[in-house]
Amino acid sequence: MARNMLRERDASRQALFQKPQIYFTCSTAARMWLVSVCAALAVLQSALGDSFASLAVALAAAAAALITELLIGLKKGIPLLKDGSALVTALVLTLLLPNGIHPVFAALGVVFAIAVVKHSFGGLGTNWLNPALGGWFFVYFSWPLAFNRALENSPLAVLTGSLGKGISDPQGSPLGILKINGWTGGPFDKMFSSFLNQTIFSFSRTELPDGYVDLFGSSGPGIIADRGLFVLLLGTIVITAVRVSRCWVPAVFIGTYALLVRIFGALPLGGSLGGGDVLFGLCSGGVMAAAFFLLGDPATGPKSGAGALTAACLAGTAAFVFRYAGLEPYGAFFAAALINALTPLIRGLESRIFYSHKRRSP
Repeated sequence: MARNMLRERDASRQALFQKPQIYFTCSTAARMWLVSVCAALAVLQSALGDSFASLAVALAAAAAALITELLIGLKKGIPLLKDGSALVTALVLTLLLPNGIHPVFAALGVVFAIAVVKHSFGGLGTNWLNPALGGWFFVYFSWPLAFNRALENSPLAVLTGSLGKGISDPQGSPLGILKINGWTGGPFDKMFSSFLNQTIFSFSRTELPDGYVDLFGSSGPGIIADRGLFVLLLGTIVITAVRVSRCWVPAVFIGTYALLVRIFGALPLGGSLGGGDVLFGLCSGGVMAAAFFLLGDPATGPKSGAGALTAACLAGTAAFVFRYAGLEPYGAFFAAALINALTPLIRGLESRIFYSHKRRSP
């Protein structure tokens, strides 16, 4: 009897001092493979418009990921390929890269992501930084000229150059800035915009300017996530429906970021307060990929609801500051990295505030 009471007391103590965990309805492997499918379809949409250059980047990244994971698994004596995390890292990194980047750079970025960012910290679930994001930083800072050259004449490059030269549009619209510099939407954009204006928008006597439809599937140079945005958004619906991650984390990030863009986003462009272009802000710069694949990753985020809410709000604010105040086209990626770096601090606060219990003295 006394032994049973001691066992129950020890079990209750272990439950009290156990660190918080996040539980999902599907297994880790199932989540990984589902995310891989959604990311691969977005890559395919981009590839259909660039003579399959995006697909070449994805294949190089996937091959490098599988080989690197296989070699590390053989050294450790563990079959690492089954969980699908290597393929997810490769495809998510592909989404963050320009479609014109050389496939070799993508392969090297994946090797760094898996061997250094992921496994040097102990493997899946123990890394402090999202591996795909770490691989992106490796490519971005190792070959900046090649990275920027791959985005020449893209909307992001033209917009950033315009802001740096002080060119402004009275309406504060990013598309207005782009058009001043000669950028126009593709033929499909003009055709579909005309169709919408003659049908749906004609009833409300409004007009959709050229360029917005092209945001959901640009045919020019750009980040692969932006070029495959339409399919990517469909994939996020699937990811949300099956609870691959906490769906409200991307929602809070997007809401915070969109609100700040709407209120203050036009000011750097010569516009007025409250005139920011939310659609352009959300559909460019890899914002959606950052929201669902980087910030939505439960392994590199806070555990408690309050911690995740705080992190999502901070990420949305940082993404706006980096992109609009700092004129950094990839501000969402830098914001995700900042939150990953702050996650250990947030988790420490979580443990102290929500999950630590002092034992009462008898």
